[in-house]
Amino acid sequence: MYRSKRIVILLAVLAVCCVAAFAALQVQERQERIETSGEVVLEIDSDAVQTLSWTYEGETLSFHRDGDWLYDGDETFPVDGEKVGELLETFQSFAAAFVIEEVEDPSQYGLDDPVCTITLGTGENNYEILLGDFSAMDSQRYVSIGDGKVYLAASDPLDQFDAGLRDMINHDDIPELDQVTRLRFDGVENYTVTYEEDNSASWCEEDIYFTQRDGKTLPLDTGRVEDYLHNISYLAPNNYVTYHATEEELASYGLDEPELTVTVDYTAEDRAEEKASGTLILHISRDPEERLAAQEAADTGETEEEETITAYLRVGDSQIVYQITSEDYQELMAASYNDLRHQEVLSADFGDIWQIEVTLEGASHTLTAQGEGEDRTWLYQGEEVDISAFQEALESLSADSFTDERPSQRQEIALTVYLDNDAFPQVAVELYRWDGEHCLAVVDGEPVSLVARSGAVDLIEAVQAIVLN
Repeated sequence: MYRSKRIVILLAVLAVCCVAAFAALQVQERQERIETSGEVVLEIDSDAVQTLSWTYEGETLSFHRDGDWLYDGDETFPVDGEKVGELLETFQSFAAAFVIEEVEDPSQYGLDDPVCTITLGTGENNYEILLGDFSAMDSQRYVSIGDGKVYLAASDPLDQFDAGLRDMINHDDIPELDQVTRLRFDGVENYTVTYEEDNSASWCEEDIYFTQRDGKTLPLDTGRVEDYLHNISYLAPNNYVTYHATEEELASYGLDEPELTVTVDYTAEDRAEEKASGTLILHISRDPEERLAAQEAADTGETEEEETITAYLRVGDSQIVYQITSEDYQELMAASYNDLRHQEVLSADFGDIWQIEVTLEGASHTLTAQGEGEDRTWLYQGEEVDISAFQEALESLSADSFTDERPSQRQEIALTVYLDNDAFPQVAVELYRWDGEHCLAVVDGEPVSLVARSGAVDLIEAVQAIVLN
C-alpha cells in the first residue's frame, strides 16, 4: 500500500516536470521567434495620405492636404511640406523588432495611456498608431497599429513625432551667397556696393568691391564685405514671433519702416549644381521703444553697461517676422562705409612696393628694393638692410576711428610709397600728433583716421634702426 502511494506521488511529480519542461520549451521557441523578427508590419503610401494628426504632451496638431499641406488650426500657417513628408516616411515601411500576439493587458506596455497617438487618413483607410512605453530590456518603443498585437519598433516614431507647431513652419530660405554682384543698403545707411574684378580705382589688386562717395570710386575691404555676406548666409532665422504679420504687427516690430534694408543680388549653386541668380531682401529693426530709448541716451551722452537689444527680421515680403539675437542684429547693422572699408592706413600689398621715401625729424631717407619675390632685398645708401620690423609696423597701422578733421599739431613722420601700379604709382602717408594715445593719419593730403600712437612710435623706431644701422 505504501509502495503504491509512493509510485503515484512520483508519477505526479514527473507529470508536473514534463508540463513545466514543455512550457519552458514553448517559451524558448517563442523567444527565438521574437528575437529574429524584423518584418515590415505597416506600409502606408505617403502620397496617398490626406490627413495627419498627432497628440503629444497634451498638444494635438492636425493637418490636411489640399494641394499643399495646411494646418487645420489656421490655414494661413506656412506648413513645411518637407517636414510633413519626413513624418509620413516613418510609416512608409514600418518594421518591428518583434511581435507580441494575443495581448491581454495593453497597460503593461503603456498603451492604455499612450505617450503619443498618431492618426493618418488616406481617404480609403484610417490608421491609429499608439506609442507606449520603452521596453526595459531592449529600450525600444512599444507600438500598437490597431491589429490587436503589440510591436517593439525597430525605429522609434517619437524621434519624429515629438514635433510641436514651431517645428512645422516653412521658414524663409536664405541662400548661400556664392557670388554677389550688388549689395544695397537703405535706411540708416544709404549706398551701393558693386562687384568689379578689374577696377583700377585701388592700390590693391585683391579689391573687388567698390562704392561711390562724393563722385569718387572707392574700394572696400574684400574680407570685411565677404564676412558681412557670410553672416547673412548663415543667419538661419527660426525664432518667429508671428507667421502672418498684419500692418499693425509690422509697426509694433519697427518693420513698417525698417531701420535697415539690405538688398543682395547674387548667384548661387542649387542642388543640381546649376547656377541661379536671385535677389535677397532683408529688413532689420530694433524694437521701436528700445530704439527710441537708445537714441535718447546717446543724445544725452548716457550709456548702459549691458544694453538689452530686442531685434526683428523680415525676409522680403514674407509675412513671417523673426526675433534675432543681439549679436545677429549688431552684425547686420555693421554696414556703414567705415565698417566695410579698409582699416589699414596703407592697404597696398607690400610686395608691390619698390621704393619708400621717409621724412623723419627734418631728414629724408630713401629705401629701395631690388629683385622680386623671396629674392627681393632692400637697400639704404647702397647697403642691404633688414626691413622686416619696418614692414610689420607699416602694415599694422590701422584705424581706431575714422575722421576728416585736419591736422593741427606737428608732423611725426611722412612716407612716400612707390608702387608697381599704373593707376596709383605712389601714395603719400603722413602721421601727425593728435593726443597722448593717437596720431592722425593723412593719405594723399586727405585726413583718414586716428591710429594708435604706439603704432606710430613703432614705425619711427623701425626707421631709426635702419638709418642708424
